[in-house]
Amino acid sequence: MTRILIAEDEERLAAFLEKGLKSNGFSTTVVGDGEAAAVLARSDEFDLLVLDLGLPLKDGMDVLRELRAAGSRLPVVILSARDETVEGLELGADDYMTKPFRFDELLARVRVRLREQTSSGGTELILTAGELSLDLRTRMASVDGRAIELSAREFTMLEVFLRHPGQVMSREQLLSHVWGYYYDPGSNVVDVYVGYLRKKLGRDRIRTVRGMGYALSE
Repeated sequence: MTRILIAEDEERLAAFLEKGLKSNGFSTTVVGDGEAAAVLARSDEFDLLVLDLGLPLKDGMDVLRELRAAGSRLPVVILSARDETVEGLELGADDYMTKPFRFDELLARVRVRLREQTSSGGTELILTAGELSLDLRTRMASVDGRAIELSAREFTMLEVFLRHPGQVMSREQLLSHVWGYYYDPGSNVVDVYVGYLRKKLGRDRIRTVRGMGYALSE
């Protein structure tokens, strides 16, 4: 299982990242300060580092600088409210996202960096459930041998369902996974996008569980 180190001192955001990455098949470890991040990042126990810049005890830029000075090529995706993209990339970061961000975009960037690191990518690239499949590389779905184009949100929502076949996913879970950290819990956007997927995949592919949410038929 691909191992991701999350260095983030904001507890709510760290918990959100951990939950989202775990639900997408990754093993995660969370640290809340730069000194711990620097030690663990050099341990060869992880496949990628998600690094906040504004860490206590040691700044994220210093963690990155020390990591590259030690010769480590561990992929690093920076998260920060500070716009220091150029400096971060020049120090050896592989990618940079400014807060606030969408989780689906972070997930896509994480996967790209992992695929670049190793030819196998360390993650499953085609998800299936019966006659339904989703290719994570081409972002195309297939139902009964018929290719289906998906929007970015449709793709992310279908991926969540395929990683939890048969499991009831609440509207709150789907909002969190697909629309990210800053979602509106009162929105009906989940129901709208479930409707879009049903039109493309067939109404019986996603069933409604009254009072609980939605589930992908296995």
